[in-house]
Amino acid sequence: MDLDLEKFFDRVQHDVLMARVARRVKDKRVLWLIRRYLQAGMMEGGVVSPRTEGTPQGSPLSPLLSNILLDELDKELERRGHKFVRYADDCNVYVKSEAAGKRVMASLENFLTKRLRLKVNRDKSAVAKPTERKFLGYSFRPDRKGKIRLTVAPKSIQRLKDKLRAEFRRGRGRKLTATIEVINKKTRGWVNYFKLSGFEYIFRSLDGWIRRHLRAIQWRQWKTPTTRVRKLLGLGLTPEQAKGVCNRCRAWRNAKAPPMQQALTNARLAGMGFVSLLETYRRLVCAS
Repeated sequence: MDLDLEKFFDRVQHDVLMARVARRVKDKRVLWLIRRYLQAGMMEGGVVSPRTEGTPQGSPLSPLLSNILLDELDKELERRGHKFVRYADDCNVYVKSEAAGKRVMASLENFLTKRLRLKVNRDKSAVAKPTERKFLGYSFRPDRKGKIRLTVAPKSIQRLKDKLRAEFRRGRGRKLTATIEVINKKTRGWVNYFKLSGFEYIFRSLDGWIRRHLRAIQWRQWKTPTTRVRKLLGLGLTPEQAKGVCNRCRAWRNAKAPPMQQALTNARLAGMGFVSLLETYRRLVCAS
């Protein structure tokens, strides 16, 4: 069961939040400062308007206050004996059946509305199998033995590809090594975040997809048939192999053709600086 709170940071009730904070903080001066912080005005169209609910977004104090408020939800779930995981306003609760999930969803919605004055976002919340939902970019799927493991959610992979496509377009007008350097910066942190995934094929597939794009960029930069043949010969291909490329085909198709793969091998791209996502993933798994 995936539970999401609607516009949580915009709709937190100040009095409800301060009542929870006051249980832990006894210094009235600190409580006064937190209250003033919550009531800090918002700039809209050059005019400052007062804040009557919600917490200022982007501040390091807002997540702390949200955890103080939602700690009551954690305690309620623990009291009921549910298995759950929560990060800020996003929470997954794991039950044994769909019927149980619907009951828990209804009771938690009632609890959040009456006790914490919060509203559940029904569009983003759902009762479904863990393999059908995602949490913080991760999802679940069974491995070959039927064991459920963490995996990267398809939307997370798509977002990474969208970011890299923008760099591939920019890469047509700069050196391939410069594009590779930018790609490495974007993928290094991504792999580190998703190192808990139990499936190597995701990183292997992304490696192949990125390498094909890099070969396509190089193909475009060579521009003319004569230059392409000359460059391929310089990269160790025989005249027959170099002349066998299809200059009328698009770059994306030629990037997968044997001549380009033999000329710009994985090892050669690595020598130009490309850091394999799969190798990075394996190194992080071994180190953990």
